[in-house]
Amino acid sequence: MKITGAELFVKALKEESVTTLFAYPGGQAIDLFHALYKEKDIHVILPRHEQGLVHAADGYARSTGKVGVCLVTSGPGATNLVTGIATANYDSVPLVCFTGQVPTDLIGKDAFQEVDIVGITSSISKYAVTVRKREDLAETISKAFSIAKAGKPGVVVVDLPKDVQRAYGSDRYQKETFIRGKKPNISLSMGQLNQAFDLLNHAKKPVFLIGGGVQISHANKEMTQLAELTCVPVLTTIMGKGAIPTTNKLYVGNIGIHGSYAANSAISHCDVLFSIGTRFNDRITGKIEEFAANAKIIHIDIEPTSISRNIAVDIPIVADAKEAISVLLEKAKPLHLSDWMDEINRWKIEYPMDMEESGLTPQRIIQSINETFKEAVISTDVGQNQLWTTQFLAMDEHKQMLTSGGLGTMGYGFPAAIGAKLGNPHKDVIVISGDGGMQMNIQEMATAMVYELPIIVCVMNNGYLGNVRQWQEMFYDRHYSSTCMRYRKSCEIGCNTPKHDCPEYTPNFIALAESYGAKGIRVTKVEEIKTALKSAKENTKSPTIIEFIIDREQNVMPMVPPGNALDDMILENQGSRK
Repeated sequence: MKITGAELFVKALKEESVTTLFAYPGGQAIDLFHALYKEKDIHVILPRHEQGLVHAADGYARSTGKVGVCLVTSGPGATNLVTGIATANYDSVPLVCFTGQVPTDLIGKDAFQEVDIVGITSSISKYAVTVRKREDLAETISKAFSIAKAGKPGVVVVDLPKDVQRAYGSDRYQKETFIRGKKPNISLSMGQLNQAFDLLNHAKKPVFLIGGGVQISHANKEMTQLAELTCVPVLTTIMGKGAIPTTNKLYVGNIGIHGSYAANSAISHCDVLFSIGTRFNDRITGKIEEFAANAKIIHIDIEPTSISRNIAVDIPIVADAKEAISVLLEKAKPLHLSDWMDEINRWKIEYPMDMEESGLTPQRIIQSINETFKEAVISTDVGQNQLWTTQFLAMDEHKQMLTSGGLGTMGYGFPAAIGAKLGNPHKDVIVISGDGGMQMNIQEMATAMVYELPIIVCVMNNGYLGNVRQWQEMFYDRHYSSTCMRYRKSCEIGCNTPKHDCPEYTPNFIALAESYGAKGIRVTKVEEIKTALKSAKENTKSPTIIEFIIDREQNVMPMVPPGNALDDMILENQGSRK
């Protein structure tokens, strides 16, 4: 039977079990939307901006484990996906992004709304391709889904020219079942695994360092079992937080530029560092020459190029995290590490992760979220709000955190939460954002309203682009350049001190929420936190924005200054160091 390329596109989505499609129409994609008209098996979600759209597909994918799928038109529709593509690909999120394109005979001729989206995205995606022949369409889409999921997941961009969408051809579609490299052969690394065991069994001060790869491979349960069986303390990157419950006695904390003192000290004093699923990026290593300087390093990662790229390792093991951990569980045995754990626990007691300020602090807000929501998906934006969340959010098997780790994309949190809520309609979905990041995709409040998504949006409003302001305070002589969100043209030049008579904040988040038909609550006191959260939880028909008015110059502490070793930290706002 002969069908159009657009009709085959819809059939392919159904064969790939796609039930939710994030899509925005346009001239070069109109045939695809025509084919989707009245389609009952695919829920087409219309966000209000393509960047919001791709972040929503990302949040859907991260929270469900499925491939996120989006569809936009050519030109600006396609280029508006770029930031979201880079965000998802950096964090190994499986997305397939379809873009409309001008007819093949117009490609390269500066046609209206023509861009080379494949050329633009090739360096920030796992694979990008233009389908130039109708007969190649089925195979290309099938491979796109397999490549997105295979090995280290990532983003695939499929560019669909208008004539290919309209052309008739076979209705045959075969779902790809195997891509070379999809399942790394763990037996190839058994020699290295045995060496790793030997190092671990003779260690006096070992640690596990867990990254996002453990989360991606859904190995949280196995990782917890491995830690408890071996008695080895666990440190995490931001993306690895939640790999074992934060209440587990073996969990030490996050490492890195805003990691806990105990976690950073454990890295600096360990003799064996057993890392699984992390890239060793600069945010967690500090001064590379002093990172785990006394340790032998074991590194398990599914991506060979990630091993020894930033930190030279002693035992490299290329493997899927879950498969590797499963093999480790078969051989693991308890180690006698009570002295080492006592040392770590002394650090935790002496230098706790705790904000000592009185009043409405981010720690008290997040701790109230911990107490109010026992099962939830929590999406963060980027900036101080993200860092406070990764410091204080309690994580276990009932909670999941979504955040832009690699690219650090402001504007990610709210649309990602929309995708997460669509994928998890029976779970509470909470956004933790700053006032700056919230405004980057605030238009998606309309999306949340029309799809009746009761997302709870917690905006920590300090009137600054807080993370940059903190750096300006600590390292740039308090020159608050372009970071004050209360600035007006009439303000004095060079102002760097918040005053009681500063201009009112724009916008009024409560009025803005209400203008969309959502609920708005402003919190200024500690005793109002839980009441606001409970009120938001009871609002099941629309989103709720809770605006928390926090101290304007509150900082994320502790902090490792640029170029310093991990254990050379500023612990308090006053500047004490260890």
